[in-house]
Amino acid sequence: MRQDVVDIRVRYNETDRMGIVHHSNYVYYYEMARTEFMRRLGVSYREMEEGGVYLVVREVSSKYFAPAYYDEILHVTVKLAAEPMVKVTFDYEIHNDKGELLNTGRTVLASVDAETRRPVRCPEWFIEMLK
Repeated sequence: MRQDVVDIRVRYNETDRMGIVHHSNYVYYYEMARTEFMRRLGVSYREMEEGGVYLVVREVSSKYFAPAYYDEILHVTVKLAAEPMVKVTFDYEIHNDKGELLNTGRTVLASVDAETRRPVRCPEWFIEMLK
């Protein structure tokens, strides 16, 4: 399956008083990596939505192994976990510059029709793009 690495610098507002990234920000890092991954493959969320399909988050899971700190560069690996159908599953690994594994995660998105808001199979062009 396809994968990519997206680098993200930790901003001050994402940290607590100790300079450690607050756990809630990892979901944002997943989304930033996923949207950039798709953009690099040739499609943006905006284009999908304009084409009549929304990808909505259905599940998020996250495991923390070590803290990330203010001003660090995080290397977020995003990987398509399985061929998309109605669900699209992405796995994530976040490492720091030392190569330490800080976090792993998974998001499951559902493909829904923009008008009816009902689940639909991902468009064929989208499935092909991710192969």
